[in-house]
Amino acid sequence: MAASYVFTVRNVRRGRFGAEPGPARFLAVPDDEAPTPAHRVGRKAWIDEVLERAHHPADPLTGKGCGNIAVFVHGYNQSPADMIARHRQLRDDLHTAGFPGLLISFDWPSDDLAINYLEDRVDAKRTAFRLVSDGIAVLAAARFRDCEINVHAIAHSMGCYVLREAFDDADDRPAIAAANWNVSQVCLVAADVSRASMSAGDARSRSLYRHCTRLTNYHNPYDEVLKLSDVKRAGVAPRAGRRGLPPDHPERAVDIDCGGRFREHHRVGGDPGHSWYFRDPVFLADLAQTLAGRHDRKVIGARRTAPDGSLELA
Repeated sequence: MAASYVFTVRNVRRGRFGAEPGPARFLAVPDDEAPTPAHRVGRKAWIDEVLERAHHPADPLTGKGCGNIAVFVHGYNQSPADMIARHRQLRDDLHTAGFPGLLISFDWPSDDLAINYLEDRVDAKRTAFRLVSDGIAVLAAARFRDCEINVHAIAHSMGCYVLREAFDDADDRPAIAAANWNVSQVCLVAADVSRASMSAGDARSRSLYRHCTRLTNYHNPYDEVLKLSDVKRAGVAPRAGRRGLPPDHPERAVDIDCGGRFREHHRVGGDPGHSWYFRDPVFLADLAQTLAGRHDRKVIGARRTAPDGSLELA
């Protein structure tokens, strides 16, 4: 039976995962089950199995063995059951769209109550460093049968905050900072981080930019959930997932306006515009091609250049 690979930093209470921080646990969850502590496997065995599953035949262009691992970081208001459902759907959709690698998930201690937004944000910051120290850094440094492993990161909503904080914290830890743990593609979807923090000179995102080959920010100006986030933060910090990247973002960053796609195909029935990406085949095809990293930013998927020179999802 197929398994979903997850590393979680949730606590365990009465035999079930909770919504508070806990030690890192590595899970192989059968595809017909929800995550439980019983799915835990040893870290080395988990990493070996992940590398085995990520390996695919030699690249026809280079003749070398290779592999791809995409690490998904979920947003807030996600229970373990919600997380694994999103993981499985995204895994299957990326494979359908042509991504040849393995999707794994980092499950940080989000609660399944929208009212817990601020508490989730505190827990996100407390556990973020484990994303790099126990996951990305280990996988990025690994080799499998002389195969180079490309590691990517996909984050949604508050998961983008987790990712940014994880990279920033890792650079403050000498043992991790000294290791070679760069990733290839970083993809932010509906990012619940301040737009200003994504500037080239902002210290909060400096490590995120430093440790990736390319960063792609998918945003939607009709995202009503991120408008709520603005209110919670006194309206002083527009979000990158709603407003896009600031003009002074680094050259390696790519901003994709998905508002037109949402307006034409998903703005019905009160859709708040925050999670529709994962139901849209055009976005999923764009994401798969972005992870592949073979083409220039202007010719990936169904992108088009707007009159002002910015990129849009058609």
